[in-house]
Amino acid sequence: MKKNFESLYENLGGTYREESGHLIPNIALPEQTDYQIGKYGRIHLDFIKQHRRGRYTTLLTEGKLNVRLHKIDLEANKMLDSIIPRLVAERGIDENLKARDMLRWIAEMNNIKTSAEEIVLWEVVYQ
Repeated sequence: MKKNFESLYENLGGTYREESGHLIPNIALPEQTDYQIGKYGRIHLDFIKQHRRGRYTTLLTEGKLNVRLHKIDLEANKMLDSIIPRLVAERGIDENLKARDMLRWIAEMNNIKTSAEEIVLWEVVYQ
């Protein structure tokens, strides 16, 4: 008497193909988008690969990784674009300072950019 054993995969509608006498499941990753990923998206990718392996694997297998990285990159750049002008205004950095003391203006702007980037990294990228 031969018993018919079906796997859970078959019960869920999965199919197989035969290759060299072996049954291979017919599975494939879902279609993925192909957005260009910028600096903050790449930093987030490195972060989740190293520190959030489960999230990385889930996003990859569900075909949502590229969309997520694109979203992180857009959000980070948008946040930078809003923080930098606010910090410039708060610190009184203007064209007069630029005309009077170019080196101080450059130092102040670099400091503001670094501060804004640090905020973006901790609030958006490393989450």
